[in-house]
Amino acid sequence: MINISKSIIISVILVCGSAGQMQAQDKDRADMKQKTENRISTGECEKAKDNYKIFKEIYGSDSELERKLAACGQSTPTSSVIPRKSYEPEMVYVQGGTFTMGCTSEQGNDCYGDENPAHQVTLNSYYIGKYEVTQAQWKDVIGSNPSNFKGDNLPVEQVSWEDVQDFIARLNSLTGKNYRLPTEAEWEYAARGGSQSRNTKYSGAYSVDNAAWYSSNSDSKTHPVGTKQANELGIYDMSGNVWEWCSDWYGNYSSASQTNPRGGATSGSNRVFRGGSWNSDAQYVRVPYRSNTAPDPRSYNLGFRLASSSK
Repeated sequence: MINISKSIIISVILVCGSAGQMQAQDKDRADMKQKTENRISTGECEKAKDNYKIFKEIYGSDSELERKLAACGQSTPTSSVIPRKSYEPEMVYVQGGTFTMGCTSEQGNDCYGDENPAHQVTLNSYYIGKYEVTQAQWKDVIGSNPSNFKGDNLPVEQVSWEDVQDFIARLNSLTGKNYRLPTEAEWEYAARGGSQSRNTKYSGAYSVDNAAWYSSNSDSKTHPVGTKQANELGIYDMSGNVWEWCSDWYGNYSSASQTNPRGGATSGSNRVFRGGSWNSDAQYVRVPYRSNTAPDPRSYNLGFRLASSSK
């Protein structure tokens, strides 16, 4: 019979209790940091600063949060506030810049052939939808809902590239604006977080479960937009939920540096779509992963978000 002294038992209990307390503290710290980041991503700068004051008193300074707070509210040009119609998308300003497009180092060995060669791309500033276009927005413009999964705040799906062009034409007629699909380069730059990129494998997160609704967590369906973690620019669902059409013809990348490219090909038979969906495995919701199909098919995992060169 093994004889264990009371002092050893007490020591084990104290160590286990201490470890449990540390895990709880780490979780509380992560939760408070996430709340502060969420305030920043939605432009609530003063509330984010208040959150950070409390965070700093409890856990000490955090250089990443301080950098984001310093930039909070500075990326979007000031303008008079005009109420949006229900069908108008909420847009995020993307400051132009230069980035490496394609298979970059954080992707490890997961890249596919058409993600190469990685190459330098320079873009002008533009706007992109904060969310994927919803079924409510589609119905308000088109008058019907083609989606397989029904719900006003779910992303619209089962829309072809050609259907989307019709939607955009009607939306522009209603608003007097010039919405369009993003180019493939604009899509990837925004998904990477633009000039604020942390070089994550998925859009805004190192963990696929934080970034995306995908095959392992979606319960085989789409989910309301904006319910996963936003990326560095405050944009949601650029990994997972539904694939997103881009404006470009699909074609191979060039190794040459490019400025405001309009895709790998100037013509072709297939259009690009990006981002992965609710039924994609993790490797397909990575930021640089590419896919393509003809402009006319419709699928219950394929939708879109809008872009614009000006607000």
